[in-house]
Amino acid sequence: MPHGIRPSRFRPPDWLRNPHLQSVLASSPLRAARARQRLHQVAAQHTPTLLTLPGGVRLQGVASTPRARPPRATVLLLHGWEGSIHSSYMGLTAARLLRRGFAVFRLNFRDHGGTHHLNEGLFHSNRLDEVVDAARAVAAHWPGLPLLAAGFSLGGNFALRLALRAPAAGLPLRRVVAVCPLLDPAHTMDCMEQGPALYMRYFERKWRQSLARKRALFPQIHAFDDAVLRLPMRPLTAWMVQHATDYPDLAAYFDGYSLAGDRLRALTVPADILMAADDPVVPSEAFPHIAGFANVHLELARHGGHCGFIDRPSMDGYAERWVAARCLAALEASAVESGADSEQEDDHALA
Repeated sequence: MPHGIRPSRFRPPDWLRNPHLQSVLASSPLRAARARQRLHQVAAQHTPTLLTLPGGVRLQGVASTPRARPPRATVLLLHGWEGSIHSSYMGLTAARLLRRGFAVFRLNFRDHGGTHHLNEGLFHSNRLDEVVDAARAVAAHWPGLPLLAAGFSLGGNFALRLALRAPAAGLPLRRVVAVCPLLDPAHTMDCMEQGPALYMRYFERKWRQSLARKRALFPQIHAFDDAVLRLPMRPLTAWMVQHATDYPDLAAYFDGYSLAGDRLRALTVPADILMAADDPVVPSEAFPHIAGFANVHLELARHGGHCGFIDRPSMDGYAERWVAARCLAALEASAVESGADSEQEDDHALA
């Protein structure tokens, strides 16, 4: 294992080691049902919340507070592209965090989770300002509590960029954790075009449905025809860049939210990252490079697929336990520094 990479404890049984099985099961109806069950079982109050942000932006989410005791900290949870607050990994992770005593805010990005009607403009991955504003509003919702953020896939990319932006934005962010975060959008697009077609077809179908819904809600603004919706992913993204952003071209747009190269070296907020070497969506070869940065703590698993990390027939997974454990470790610095005690705490949290 290269220097700076923490060996992973994720050890799925042999029948769960295929990366495509892991990735498909991660968004399966069975796992979604498990997430709803876990959230129902936890003693917490869940409050749908509409955030009205600067510039008239409106984002929707759910604020969840444990009933058993006052919350120890707040965690902002960010989903992946074309996911939502109801994605299985969001529900399962929220349930784990609530059981550990955290308040949780699951945020829908613009145009996700049925929120297309809240804003006229289209979602794109460089809308970081409104996520920073949302994080500030979430911190104000639970004043005085430490703030952490956790994200999956594109949500992990947003979480890491949130950490980079936090000092200048005056955001009291203590730590971020990211599962299979997107680092290099341009390279990821290349790999998806060359990889198994099922992933590209999945995201194309979901995005086309989202764009069609936006057009139906705001036909005077989004007057594109069905020929646009039939475009493959790369030309459709280029069309979106031209019509919905200020970026001159696709390369500049990708660079706008890229975390490739040495960009994460500037982190002052500590970041924990969980990545699978066999991720079929986000290429893993860039991750050993960032493991050498001072505030990046990387755990690289041999298996796990894309945001899967499922290790039992119940469809519960390692990733949601890992997120809760890393958030807890961020608050219990003495346990982290004590070596053996820290390992014992992690073993208990990841069980």
